[in-house]
Amino acid sequence: MTEQHEFDKDYWERHWHQTHHDRPGAMSTSPAHPYLAREIGALVPGSALDAGCGAGAEAISLAAHGWQVTAVDIAPVALARAAERATESGVSERVRWVEADLTAWAPETPFDLVTTHYAHPAMPQLAFYDRIAGWVAPGGTLLIVGHLHTSEAGEQGHGHGHGHGHGHGDGPGHHPPDEASVTLADITAGLDSSTWEIVTAEEHRRTVPGREVPLYDVVVRATRRH
Repeated sequence: MTEQHEFDKDYWERHWHQTHHDRPGAMSTSPAHPYLAREIGALVPGSALDAGCGAGAEAISLAAHGWQVTAVDIAPVALARAAERATESGVSERVRWVEADLTAWAPETPFDLVTTHYAHPAMPQLAFYDRIAGWVAPGGTLLIVGHLHTSEAGEQGHGHGHGHGHGHGDGPGHHPPDEASVTLADITAGLDSSTWEIVTAEEHRRTVPGREVPLYDVVVRATRRH
């Protein structure tokens, strides 16, 4: 029998402590998500928000490429390591780390880029995407990278321990609530064509070294109309 969990602060603190205990190097060496450079590389750097930044790989990558980044996460243990990594990478002055619950926190000003990678807050996933989309400035970019939950993945539990640092980290018998599972059609349907121009809308299957079950990703990039 499976046991559902909620993505609250206690859950994420346990997740990151367990990650650090089981794979002590993972929080220090995990690279930025492979879709980030592909989707963002041609944009002119400006202000960016990394929503659910985890151990900071994407935020640090963005900062290294000239972005001024606000990186938000609910787990202080992940943010502490992320800040250390930023200092080690020489980009600490370009990243502001914020410990906050993204279901309640809101920025004071919009961003040229709002991105999220495998982030799961304690609210329905589509509502979360709609919430952060509202923080994109006119002419700015929204980049969503999420998991597609498949039966193949489900057979192994929803453990997303792919060395990246944003996964659920669940073992067999544990899975996220149903509203955390979304499809590409779900996400694009929430982006009204009068407000958004969808640039990328793709599903990908990829393998990760050391992980038996493939990852199924959904990638959506959209530009907010002026």
